[in-house]
Amino acid sequence: MTSPRIEDAISKRIDGFAERIRLLKEAGLYYYNQPITEMMDESKVLVRGRVMQMFASYSYLGLIGHPRINEAAKAAIDRYGTGTHGVRTLAGTLDIHNELEETIANFKGAETAITYTSGYATNLTVVSTLLGRHDYVFSDRLNHASIVDGCMMSGAKFVRFKHNDLNDLERVLEEAPASSAKLIIADSVFSMDGDIIDLPRIVELARKHHAWLMIDEAHSIGVLGKTGRGIEEHFGMEGVIDIKMGTLSKTIPSVGGYIAGNHDMINYLRHASRAYIFSAALPPAQAAAANEAFKVILDEPWRIEKLTANGKQFISGLQSRGFDTMLTETAIVPVLCGEDDLAYALTRNVQERDIFVLPVVSPAVEQGKARLRATVTAAHKTEDIERAMDIIAEEGKRLGILK
Repeated sequence: MTSPRIEDAISKRIDGFAERIRLLKEAGLYYYNQPITEMMDESKVLVRGRVMQMFASYSYLGLIGHPRINEAAKAAIDRYGTGTHGVRTLAGTLDIHNELEETIANFKGAETAITYTSGYATNLTVVSTLLGRHDYVFSDRLNHASIVDGCMMSGAKFVRFKHNDLNDLERVLEEAPASSAKLIIADSVFSMDGDIIDLPRIVELARKHHAWLMIDEAHSIGVLGKTGRGIEEHFGMEGVIDIKMGTLSKTIPSVGGYIAGNHDMINYLRHASRAYIFSAALPPAQAAAANEAFKVILDEPWRIEKLTANGKQFISGLQSRGFDTMLTETAIVPVLCGEDDLAYALTRNVQERDIFVLPVVSPAVEQGKARLRATVTAAHKTEDIERAMDIIAEEGKRLGILK
């Protein structure tokens, strides 16, 4: 029987959250979980019966709906059906899974790769599989929740260092026993701030302290590097990351996650990581779509060039209009509003003018740093970006966010 004290605590937590959502909905400020009815083109969506310009997408290269990727998915359904026969270890492996992993390994310059059913599951299972008691894991304070959860589940000594402060990382590394196994883990591009980890310095520290290095490239594949291969290419430091993690649901318009690395580590993960052993295999259409998307990135380098140009236009344009966009260098552009209610209000006003943006508020970000988490993609036209910035600035002034 459930303890009354535990039941009361859970009920209070649920009731408090329900009340917060109720108040937001009554005020017309609840903008989460809005269903998109239709993709109108690469940068427009139909929401609540209105055509909106999408400025909240993870599809940084605008590959959702790409004809080659769609055709690959359709062909996979015709060949394999809509599902698999179980988990990868038993009857669930298809040749398209092996082909996808080979494509990823080649794209990332690694010996081999392994895929999982989501990016969240990838981080959770890999960190908790590789580490155990008496090991040490060093994590950037703003790392994704999936990394944090994997660190906690591992049972290792979990040490967080100040965001992108590698002097602080050096300090905590020096405090750890020299004989302990160590893993340093960080996002390549931080999902709420858009800034880039200092890869040269973090590699230097990893080597100095004999630590493994894992980098989550969820937001850098297709974004960083001349050919979109990510942070190693961006810094001209190919082959320096031990554990190369990425997702198949952002720039790659599918679902899943992957790890690329050396044969022995990947083989260990295939036989020891619970999310691989006990999760159904990626559906064939999704595996085929992801496989084709990596090839499209290499075949259409103009998309990366366009994304880079659009990002610079969006960041500099918002800054010139008076907004604080923090230290972003990428397609993720935080538009700081301050308090939560201002971020909600700016979202409402901007969406009413058919610009689809979304608010990020506490506790997802620090109190007082609520923001629009705006993004640009390669699909945006120069005039679309100018119009969006004008609208955001006009509504920002109306709400007192800008003077």
